[in-house]
Amino acid sequence: MNKLTDVKDELRSTAPDVFERLNRARKFIDLCYDLPLNLDEISSHACFSRYHFLRLFRQAFNKTPHQYLVERRIERAKELLSSADLRVTDVCFEVGFQSLGSFSSLFHKSVGHPPITYREKSRESQAARRQVPGCFLVMYKLEPAAQP
Repeated sequence: MNKLTDVKDELRSTAPDVFERLNRARKFIDLCYDLPLNLDEISSHACFSRYHFLRLFRQAFNKTPHQYLVERRIERAKELLSSADLRVTDVCFEVGFQSLGSFSSLFHKSVGHPPITYREKSRESQAARRQVPGCFLVMYKLEPAAQP
């Protein structure tokens, strides 16, 4: 067992209520990621002081609440850049970032490409997939089989 697993197990076993409260705060982030959230707001959903919450959240999930929030926003931005015809600026504000510069920088750091390049690569990939027969994609598990 590694140290992280031990800490998570300890949190669950000694105080299942603590882990439940941390999950409640994480769910709040998942639902409100597009709003300008701060640590006080998030920690209040877990009924902890901000510093206690920050320490417990990091122990339980191996990242800070802010890192989790940024990851959630980046994931949603990737979805929007792949599927919507929104401008990068619109995507930035849609997912809750207040600055295009910080959005682009964090996106590039997380994904490895700037948002506009990610969009282009995603569209190229989608166009290439349209040229491949669906049965081939399903057979090689590149897409799920259609449900009846």
